[in-house]
Amino acid sequence: MPFSCPLCHAPLSRSERSFSCSNRHQFDIAKEGYVNLLPVQHKRSRDPGDSAEMMQARRAFLDAGHYQPLRDAIAEKLRASLPVDADAILDIGCGEGYYTRAFADVTASTGARTLGLDVSKAAIRAAAKRYPQVMFCVASSHRLPFQENSIDAIVRIYAPCKAEELMRVVKPGGMVITAAPGPRHLLELKGLIYKEAQLHAPDSGEISGFQVIEQQSLAYEMNLTGKEAVALLQMTPFAWRAKPEVWEALVAKERFSCQTDFTLHCLRRAD
Repeated sequence: MPFSCPLCHAPLSRSERSFSCSNRHQFDIAKEGYVNLLPVQHKRSRDPGDSAEMMQARRAFLDAGHYQPLRDAIAEKLRASLPVDADAILDIGCGEGYYTRAFADVTASTGARTLGLDVSKAAIRAAAKRYPQVMFCVASSHRLPFQENSIDAIVRIYAPCKAEELMRVVKPGGMVITAAPGPRHLLELKGLIYKEAQLHAPDSGEISGFQVIEQQSLAYEMNLTGKEAVALLQMTPFAWRAKPEVWEALVAKERFSCQTDFTLHCLRRAD
């Protein structure tokens, strides 16, 4: 397991119920099977990340299959790029594990370990209970608790992460696969909130130290129930700007059509 201590950065070794380093820092494995590698001094709030309510809304939306084309597209890119001798892949900002589980299916035939990381303890707890084939951890995406040159591929769906951290943990020649909003992503939903809904700025996908080797646009229309549209809004960063009447109008709708627009990039770390 390529974990490193978030306090002293020494490698972590696993025992039956905990991870520990040579400096005697110990991190217990929760009964659900995950490990918390987010020290109190690295938290920006008491309970960072998505709340249990937000996580449950996202899980319901994703379980309905509305983002399955995105999950399948990323899983296929991972399948095509992962070397046969891969040791580990990492899903940064994995949430409740919907995407991570599909990535674990890809690695099942290679013997590589699938890891999921999120700052939300509620999301990681739910993910670990549902997908025991994945090793999940609570940690910051800006302080990745992994050893240098230990990860063969990283998937980053919307999640922020410092370029230097990606360079540190990804093996030379390793991959980073990213997904970001395309220009017209959720434009109809944004139109309910803003007087003038702006298009997302194009994403070049560039990360310092990595070379973009492939770009793909993925767009399709979703037909949602009002309840599903509300769950989708809860997943977005512009939910905080939605007035009460917007939430009420969405709940009352029988159907709500909304387009997706994703931009995927595959990048390779220079040797």
